[in-house]
Amino acid sequence: MYDPFSGNWNVTVATVWIDLFVSLAVVIALIFFIVKSMKRISLTIASIVAGCLCITSWFFGLNFLWAISLAFLAALFAATLIQGQAEIKEFFSHFFKKKSYKNAEKVYDRHAVCQRVALAVETLSKAKIGALITFEKGTSFTEIVKSGTILNAPITPELLVTIFYPGTRLHDGAVVIRRDQILAASVYYTPTTRPLTGKFGSRHRAAIGISEVTDSVTIVVSEETGRVSLAYHGELISVAPDSFLRTVEEYLFTEEKSDKEEK
Repeated sequence: MYDPFSGNWNVTVATVWIDLFVSLAVVIALIFFIVKSMKRISLTIASIVAGCLCITSWFFGLNFLWAISLAFLAALFAATLIQGQAEIKEFFSHFFKKKSYKNAEKVYDRHAVCQRVALAVETLSKAKIGALITFEKGTSFTEIVKSGTILNAPITPELLVTIFYPGTRLHDGAVVIRRDQILAASVYYTPTTRPLTGKFGSRHRAAIGISEVTDSVTIVVSEETGRVSLAYHGELISVAPDSFLRTVEEYLFTEEKSDKEEK
């Protein structure tokens, strides 16, 4: 309560605490009401109106109206934060994920990763074990890998061969490689729907399908012949065993280097 003789607020008076409790209760009630009943666009319009009302009432000395509009503005702000918490969380997670991605990209040995995959592909090809291995590039596979099993495992030739060995639980579908880790296994792609010349199995069609919608590089090992192919930008390229490592690195990194040179 304000004392006009002393010019001070007497916070020990019971009515001040009652007013404070009631104000908090009103603000909380407003927040619940606004979150449940108002849409995002309505929140924005109401916030602008409440802000103008708050400034106007303060300018003309309308203390009671100023207090009410300030409480309403605070409730609108809190409600906006509550409704937008998913977007805020996604923004910060994307920011930190992007930052960690850049840090990780500086330290891992890309050539060593390709060598390990090449050793696995050579073993799979000789044994005529069908395989589908995708290198993630610029297009994120975060949503795509939800159809498979998340592994986040280190890349080793032994692990890749074991995954595709017939009879294992993860041998169907594709392995997705993100930087220097096996992100997921048993991931299923939507096969291409365009007509193809020649006989192509489900793995080859799936490889072409994923290359049509992403910038990834996908390795296909034929179960019937053991031949190795690369799917990139909707095309399937046959690769000789002795030039496999060089070809994979070209498709993975040559375009990236040229982009940097243009910039």
